[in-house]
Amino acid sequence: MEPLNGDTVVDLSSGIAGAYCTKLLADAGARVIKVESPQGDPLRRWSASGAQIESDGALFSFLACSKHSVVADPATDADFVNGLLASADAVVWTRGSTIADAFAPAEMHRAHPHLVVTAITPFGLDGPWRDRAATEFTLQAWSGGIVGLGRGSPDRAPVFVGGQIGEYFAGAYASAATLTFLRRGGQLIDLSMLETAALGLTYYPVTYFEMLGRPWRDARKLTVPGIARAKDGLVDVGCGTAQQWFDLCAMTGHQEWIDEESPLSITEQANEKADEIYTWVASHTVEEIRELATAFRIPNAPVANGANITGLDHFQQRRSFTTNPRDGFCQPDHPYRTTPALLRAPLPAPRLGEHTAHYRRAEPSGRQGCGPASDRLPFSGLRVLDMTTFWAGPCCTHYLAMLGAEVVHVESTAKPDGTRLIAGIPTSEEQWWERSPIFSALNTNKKGVTLDLQTSAGRDLLRRFIATSDVIVENFTPRVLDQIGVDFAAVQELRADAILLRMPGFGLDGPWRDDPAFAYVIEAASGLSWLTGYPDRNPYEPYSVGDPNAGVHALNALLLALEHRRRTGQGVLVEAAMVDAAINVAAEQIVEYSAYGALLERAGNRGPTAAPQNLYRTADADEFGRLDSWVAIAVATDEQWTVLCEALGRPQWATDPALATAAGRRAQHDLIDEHLAAWCADRGGDEIVGRLWDAGVPVAKVMQPHRQTELPQLAFRGFFEHVGHPVNPPVLHSTVPIRFAAGPHRFHRRPAPLLGQHNHELLTELGLTVAEIAELEADGIIGRAPGAARKAKAQ
Repeated sequence: MEPLNGDTVVDLSSGIAGAYCTKLLADAGARVIKVESPQGDPLRRWSASGAQIESDGALFSFLACSKHSVVADPATDADFVNGLLASADAVVWTRGSTIADAFAPAEMHRAHPHLVVTAITPFGLDGPWRDRAATEFTLQAWSGGIVGLGRGSPDRAPVFVGGQIGEYFAGAYASAATLTFLRRGGQLIDLSMLETAALGLTYYPVTYFEMLGRPWRDARKLTVPGIARAKDGLVDVGCGTAQQWFDLCAMTGHQEWIDEESPLSITEQANEKADEIYTWVASHTVEEIRELATAFRIPNAPVANGANITGLDHFQQRRSFTTNPRDGFCQPDHPYRTTPALLRAPLPAPRLGEHTAHYRRAEPSGRQGCGPASDRLPFSGLRVLDMTTFWAGPCCTHYLAMLGAEVVHVESTAKPDGTRLIAGIPTSEEQWWERSPIFSALNTNKKGVTLDLQTSAGRDLLRRFIATSDVIVENFTPRVLDQIGVDFAAVQELRADAILLRMPGFGLDGPWRDDPAFAYVIEAASGLSWLTGYPDRNPYEPYSVGDPNAGVHALNALLLALEHRRRTGQGVLVEAAMVDAAINVAAEQIVEYSAYGALLERAGNRGPTAAPQNLYRTADADEFGRLDSWVAIAVATDEQWTVLCEALGRPQWATDPALATAAGRRAQHDLIDEHLAAWCADRGGDEIVGRLWDAGVPVAKVMQPHRQTELPQLAFRGFFEHVGHPVNPPVLHSTVPIRFAAGPHRFHRRPAPLLGQHNHELLTELGLTVAEIAELEADGIIGRAPGAARKAKAQ
């Protein structure tokens, strides 16, 4: 039985974020009642390619699988909808429909205190920006995600991440937040899409800047080789570590490039050799390059899009795609897999109002729920053994730690968490391994233990930790866990009700199973990269979303496994492959091509949801003294076009009647861009934003990501908290993109652990004596500094 079987969720949302949230809940067995106005959700008429929609669009049919639809008129059906709410366990709400706008989240929370009310809005329900106009494009700009990690080339404007990725990421977070409180009493969950963009499209830039005094990147630079043109197509090859750069040098026949003492970063070194590297790539086929890169353990992937992705051998062997049960097109299968199977096969999406008569006849049951949420943190009492590294795994377990779980982060002195090593701190500095802002940002509230898992003593201790843990999480390549003998069967022998959450890059089977997987190759292989960049150039790697997207989907899967265990007492194996999560949020490309034969293409900063939509340079110099400051403008409705024209002073060119419709504006986008670019070029960003935003036009300054603290909305919501540290100065850390009516009101209770900080505490809890712990340290099994194991063995 599915873990949410028997639960009812009312869907008072329109658009992708709410639809994806409730899709994830419906997949897990919840009865989702989609309440629509008589006009229906606009998503029913949506096609990113502009295909003619006779009934429901393919994207709607994908996102609405297994749901019910009822129609309600806000003028006459308030009692009907309140009856549905009284009988439900949760409601998911967004603005955008007449029926949703008649039910404010706070009012639903007061009227139905048993309900988990999840509100998804651009900026949050309160604060100075709560009613401001926004689109996903302008939210990317405000978050710093358009500048991101220095994506793109300096000879062009920065570029947003295509494919409406922020909508899906917000939906996945909303689902996880709903699941967090589904058994813990009524709660008002206030999710900000600006904050999910900050977490999903930037890499903890505020903590990085405050701790190190410099931004991650101060200019746009291409990743080399990144996505490059081979003899027969596009291939993605990347270097996320120094060792991978050294291996790339060897693979291309240039061992002389290897310089372990170089003061340049690996990105800078690769850019210096870009011409030679691109020439080498162009002289080989995609398959040749991938075979070589895989042999050298260098992350690589084919560059997928809606047309070719379903034919890739890995996805075919893993059956990563399925058939839409109503309309017959191809769509992604579930974003995670479990043993035992916990998710149901998709059922056909409902026609508009298909279930209205049924629910009008039904008597409201009146749920008692669990009463108001308690002050106790939702994951108090849960013990998590965190064997993850870098970003995807730690961000999943970090959410648990911030909401009360005891999370024990496992490292080794021979191989600490990779984020400790990417801060650019010279190894000559004292305790350099404790100075990583990325490690600090991802691991507050956790405990730290070091174990050398290459030794029998280390593996024995790991097994003893497993026996005391509710959840074990790892994101190695699959062969690593196989080598140390900790598969699901072994875990169950140690603790029958334990949950083993595995987060491989490409999955536990298939021809790419053991390939190294960093975010950028996951993005390429899933189609996320295809829509990012300019049409006349190779795609850009988003270089960000692959990891946190995997983390939040793994979190959803884990919460479902915990619910299954609560109901049955059974342990669960969860396989949350990064690439499965990515192909789900890139679903629109697949369904558009399968349903309509339309290949979605990248278009710079233009997109299908607004016209005009683009970045325009302002008169401001940026903080580095360059004329490289931009504003994002996106006109999503005809009404917004009208107010834009008024704000501009109704210039002659804007009065053309052909521009009054989206189709007309799209046809003359070049002309509009020319005029808006000239208007913006003479003005500062603050003036542009003030004039247009006050008029109701979605607009944003393109922020440097480390300037997120300057946004008054984030300050109002307390998105950042100061965190002290025994080695580093107190600096701001981001929290979660949600505010909960019943708290908690502070999320960071302890700084990230020092390497091996809790060795003695945790090993003593396992029953070891002081003498035994000292012997482990002398043998290099545990330690508190990198290389301690090697030093101990050498003595």
